[in-house]
Amino acid sequence: MHPAVLTLEEIILRFGREKRNGKRVVFTNGCFDLLHPGHIESLETARGLGDVLIVGLNSDEGVRRLKGPGRPVYPAEERAEILASLECVDAVLIFEEQTPQRVIAALLPDVLVKGGDWPGNQIVGREEVEAAGGKVVRVEVVEGYSTSEILRKIRETKKEGR
Repeated sequence: MHPAVLTLEEIILRFGREKRNGKRVVFTNGCFDLLHPGHIESLETARGLGDVLIVGLNSDEGVRRLKGPGRPVYPAEERAEILASLECVDAVLIFEEQTPQRVIAALLPDVLVKGGDWPGNQIVGREEVEAAGGKVVRVEVVEGYSTSEILRKIRETKKEGR
């Protein structure tokens, strides 16, 4: 496993409030099943909002609950390895819960980032981050990229025998 794939305890020890030394910690989360240019752009934008980017990654069961059967394409450990290898990502953590609420409440990042397709009042962790003096930023979703759409195109091509 990549050295930047960490447990919540390891992340808190390394990036917790008392260890930051003035560095701004940014947190975002998602499934990141088939990494595409939209993911890369949103991760780079998130990283640009601080000094450290931590990515919470939905577990395999979490992806199935959100996206349905047949997902994820790649298991969590492989998705985590891919994300951790990106220059803009400092640490990756796989969470088992339905949402990253517990992770966010424990880490209390300076900036919480979600895609602009999420209504502000539905962003998990918003209350905890803002109560601790942090901010929530919604970044624009890059149009034309969607893992679900990529998989649909693959299935169509396969049906057509191409």
